Order: sequence, then structure tokens, then C-alpha cells
Amino acid sequence: MVPYEGMRRMIVLICGCATALALPGFAQIHLGEVDPLSGGVSQFGIGCHNGITLALEQVNANGGVAGQKVDLISEDDQSKPGQSATAVRKLITQDHVLAILGDATSSATLESAPIAQQARVPMITPSATNPRITEIGDYIFRVCFLDEFQGRVIARFAHDRLKVQKLALLTDVKQDYSVDLARFFKEEFTRLGGTVVREQSYATGDTDFRAQLTAIRAVKPDALYVPGYYAEVALSLKQLRQFGMAFPVLGCDGWANQTLLSVAGKAAENTYFTNHFSPDDPAPAVQRFVQAYRQKYGQMPDTFGALGYDAAMILTRAIERAAAKIDSETVRNALAETRDYPGVTGGISFDAQRNASKPALVITVKDGKFEIVERIAP
Repeated sequence: MVPYEGMRRMIVLICGCATALALPGFAQIHLGEVDPLSGGVSQFGIGCHNGITLALEQVNANGGVAGQKVDLISEDDQSKPGQSATAVRKLITQDHVLAILGDATSSATLESAPIAQQARVPMITPSATNPRITEIGDYIFRVCFLDEFQGRVIARFAHDRLKVQKLALLTDVKQDYSVDLARFFKEEFTRLGGTVVREQSYATGDTDFRAQLTAIRAVKPDALYVPGYYAEVALSLKQLRQFGMAFPVLGCDGWANQTLLSVAGKAAENTYFTNHFSPDDPAPAVQRFVQAYRQKYGQMPDTFGALGYDAAMILTRAIERAAAKIDSETVRNALAETRDYPGVTGGISFDAQRNASKPALVITVKDGKFEIVERIAP
């Protein structure tokens, strides 16, 4: 892996945003990014970063924003508690950024968003789905759907489409994201008449799930809901299938990474999870994005790349609309007015709480690939 400072210098050069590369007579708009570019959930952060970088390259290639080039200053939260807040504080007090893109995860964003709110610097998370995030204040936005929406969507899918009556839960107690998803899922599933017959938990970084799975197998559920991140989920799926449990396993957008398939293998079959994006979506905007992403990075975009791309594009369009007076307040106001943006993750409008109103996809794994099962409107 390239050392972070070296990687950051390359990022600036690749974007064409470095001071040395700025065109004569052009000012620069400084934007910040904080994401987990290393550590346990780095695949999420790298995906977001790749999408943001691609979007800003395209913006700069088309003349920038309001006649100015965009300079991206990226900080790594290392997937560690407390680091996102430190990074956001630096971006605001030392780099004097106009706005911030990030963080990728809910726990990290809950730490850092209050700092951006207090400083009145707009912050847009591409992928942090916890409902409490935008409740922090009127300078905090998100382009992803909320945990309440995706938790209830997959609960209805389990009950109505898969005809599940008895279900078990396996929750990551170290992640606000997982705990809240489990709560929303359980509320909706029991409201529909289903029964949660066993609740088990684990912690981020765990690799042995045999005790929890033994307890789950004993109650013979029709299905299992695991609202967690791909690293632990992939291992739990392998162990679950080794225990002879062939029932459907349900999940969330934290599953959306190729690592799930490479680690879990055939154990990932007969699973279903909520997601924002599929590169197989035939929509022209999606396919243009997929082509550009593959050309730049040599691989298919994941969900986090698509959400990062949409977040950066929505932010630059808001800055363009605020061109008469570009400052944090006018950009915040322009962001709040975003309606019907044709994103690669679906049409995006910010509601009064600055949350994105958009559809959800239900994805399954079939023959080692992610496939769309259903698209569900908000």
C-alpha cells in the first residue's frame, strides 16, 4: 500500500487540482474529504474516495465550478474511533475548506458532524445511514437513504416476498448502524405479524461466530437478519452454512462489497440485502458512470463509489448555483434546494431534514454475482 501522504499527493495531482497545475487566472475552491482510506472498513472509504475523485476530475475537465478549479483535500480516519473528528477539525481550521464530503460510516460521521455543524461548514455524507446524523443540524446532509427506510424495506421483503414467519437477529453491538437497523427491522417485522425467535450479537473484528450460530440453529428460524459490514458478515455466512443452515440470510448496504463474494463464496447464495446501486442497472446515466469508472480504475464501481460520485456532483452543482456569492451559508442553502437530481444511485431530492428521498434496491447473490431482485420506491 502507498503511504498515506504519498497517496494524498498523488490524489491531488491526478485530480488536476494542485496549485502547480491550476490554470493562470483561476482561483480554487477547496473541498475536504474524510473517509476510512485504511483500516477495517477501508473498502468503503476507498470506494467513496474513488467516486468523489472521478466526479471532481470531470467537473474540472469541464471548466470547474463558477470559473474556478476544485481542489480536494483528503484525510484518512483510519477506520478508528475519534479520527474522523480530528480530520474534520483540521479541514476546517487549517485547510479552510468550503464544504466537506464524508464520512463513509455512521459511527464516524456521528463523531465529526457536530464539528462541521458548529463551524457552519456544509457536510455531505455519501453513505452514513443512521437517522441521527442529519438531526445534528442544518449544515449536515446525506445522499443515501436512511436506516429506518432500508430496515423496514427488507423486513417487508422477508415477510411478504419470502413468507418468513420466524426470524433470528445477529447484530454488531459496536456499530450504531447495526444496532439501529436491527431495531427498525424488528419493529416492522413484528408489526407485520412475524416473530423474532432469537437475538444474538457480536462485535466488529470478531471472526468466530459458532456460539451465536449454535444458539440460532437451536430455535429453527425461517431466516436470519445480519445488519453488519461485509468483513464479519462473510465469515458468519461461511460458518452458518457449515452448520447446515440453508435458510435465507438478509442484510443491508454494509454487505455491498466484492469481498463478501470472494470470502463467503457459495455460502453467500440465498441471501438478500438492501442497496443503493447496481452496475448492471441499464439506465444510461448509470452505464456512463460505469464506463468512466472502469476506464479510470480498471474495475467495476461498487455502491460506495457511486454514492461518493453523486455526493460530489450534488455539491459542485450547489456551489455553481451559489456562484454570485460562494460561501458556506449560500452553498448550504443551495444544497437544501436540491430536487430531482438524476444521480447514478437514483433520483435524489433533499427533504426538510436534508435526507435523500430515493428508492432502494433489494439485491441477491446468484452464481457468485450480485443481481437486482426488486426496486422499492420511498
